[in-house]
Amino acid sequence: MSRSSTFVKRGLLAALVLPRLLWVGCLVRAESSYNLLSPDRRILVKIRIADRIRYSILLDQKALLQDCTLSINIDRTTLGVEPQVKAVKERRVDQEIEPVVRQKFAKIRENYNEARLEMEGNYAILFRAYNEGVAYRLETSLPQREVKVYGEEVNFNFAGDYRVYYPKEESFFSHNERHFIYLPLKNIASTAIASLPGVVDARNGIKLAICESDVEDYPGLWLRGNSSNSLSAVFPPYPLKQELAKDRDLKITQTAGYLAVTGGTRTFPWRLIGIASKDGDLLTNQLVYLLAKASQVQDASWIKPGKVAWDWWNANNLYGVDFKAGVNTKTYKYYIDFAAKYGIEYVILDEGWYKLGNLLQVVPEMDMAELTAYSRQKKVGIILWVVWKTLDDQLEAALNQFERWGIKGIKVDFMQRDDQPVINFYHKVCREAAKRKMLVDFHGAIRPATMTRTWPNLISTEGVMGLEHCKWSDAAEPEHNVTLPFTRMLMGPMDYTPGAMVNAAKTNFAHIFERPMSLGTRCQQLAMYVVYESPLQMLADNPSNYLREPEAMEFLAPVPTVCH
Repeated sequence: MSRSSTFVKRGLLAALVLPRLLWVGCLVRAESSYNLLSPDRRILVKIRIADRIRYSILLDQKALLQDCTLSINIDRTTLGVEPQVKAVKERRVDQEIEPVVRQKFAKIRENYNEARLEMEGNYAILFRAYNEGVAYRLETSLPQREVKVYGEEVNFNFAGDYRVYYPKEESFFSHNERHFIYLPLKNIASTAIASLPGVVDARNGIKLAICESDVEDYPGLWLRGNSSNSLSAVFPPYPLKQELAKDRDLKITQTAGYLAVTGGTRTFPWRLIGIASKDGDLLTNQLVYLLAKASQVQDASWIKPGKVAWDWWNANNLYGVDFKAGVNTKTYKYYIDFAAKYGIEYVILDEGWYKLGNLLQVVPEMDMAELTAYSRQKKVGIILWVVWKTLDDQLEAALNQFERWGIKGIKVDFMQRDDQPVINFYHKVCREAAKRKMLVDFHGAIRPATMTRTWPNLISTEGVMGLEHCKWSDAAEPEHNVTLPFTRMLMGPMDYTPGAMVNAAKTNFAHIFERPMSLGTRCQQLAMYVVYESPLQMLADNPSNYLREPEAMEFLAPVPTVCH
């Protein structure tokens, strides 16, 4: 962008108003300001280059965030301190995106104004203003082929005494299955970390959703408090030593003093603030999806969303059958028959089908050749549950075996981490599964929810306090359930696993692991299939209970899992 020749005298401001980007240069302090408007001109991002990079966000001329700061420390050099702008480039985009897997929408409008600030020191900052919020990301073009990232500064300073729906965590080792606790920002200490999203109540109906997108070769962003009206980022450090407990809990015992070892030339994840004038706008906010890298699956015609008959939650409590129910061939044939009867696309084989620790050793009660042949005959796909560490150790051999069996997808569980190596694991599994035309459903973590545009075969993700909690607690209660569409679902598809046909009010609810029930009503369970976004949607209860409830199946059989 060129400067105007109509600068006023030294000591005064010179302003040049452009159609999409308002530029203001301050000559006295040698500072630069760049004001970026959303396409509907309601959101204003005021970027100030001074001792560091600072920005504020206003909605309808009212400040929502002010004097936020950002920087990144690479190889012990902090980019963003004493910054110098070399050039500013602007761009406007208004186009329509057609998701490979439709999820909430068959088409999404992508409409934003962008300012790219190219800085001395071989880095740049991109800001985008959408009608639905604001995002920024860092880019580097450093001469080093490989660098270490020692820290990234991400500070969100809010303009008022606000409250936040805060998914508070105990540690970085987590399934990310949390309540969204409604807290004053100033009551959150620096030791109180949270996963994403944090949804800030800015009063007068306005909500601000803190998320991220396009996370690759880098750890996931977490939040922490500051005992003030602000939130800051914190990241899981790079693991140096790990210890495996049983077959699944790979816990970190030693960490490095850096976050990532990565390329010197790259784009870093988007940090975004979704802005909703009313609560309903949170349900349709697509910024996480739009900011993700485009699909890396060349031919996605084989990707088929649908519903899944699931065994684990209901503990295979079949009745009225002439065989002993359990993890065996006859039980899963019964599930396949049920799925075929109602046009349910998939059946999942959860924990128990293989000898834990070895995906290539099927338990003797299961005849996988017979079962897969039967599923093909009935036109019902099979999805296999796997522990992530076992899959990582046996990735090529296991996926090749699954491909020979004709398996349609894998449900990968128990990661409980999103440091850089585990983020890379998510991408690797999606890539290798896509080569073999297999779907992926990640449980035990939230971060893959941001990757479903990049890997459309990543059909759903957990990272939510869902129905399974009814097996051991009363945590998945109705108030929590109706909060999720406005909080957790902002990140992407949410495998809550609804469908309980045994239901109870709080006064007579009991958590019984082998005979589970849900808190709330059947109607709420059915409504989740409409409200909750999950292109691969589970039927958590057992076929016997669904067959006993024909009215429920009249609804569940035809209800779609994606927009038509």
